[in-house]
Amino acid sequence: MDVKKILIVAGVAIVLFYVISQPNSAANAVQGIFGWLRDGAEAIITFLRSLFA
Repeated sequence: MDVKKILIVAGVAIVLFYVISQPNSAANAVQGIFGWLRDGAEAIITFLRSLFA
């Protein structure tokens, strides 16, 4: 196996372990990531609206 495949498998295993062992914390982390992405998208939209208004 090459290093990339080993790292991918290890990463998936760590994420699964985290989700199984601490589901509430994992859900909060995902909600935080989605919130951050939403805020970033809203900032970009606001910028583009201001630019073309």
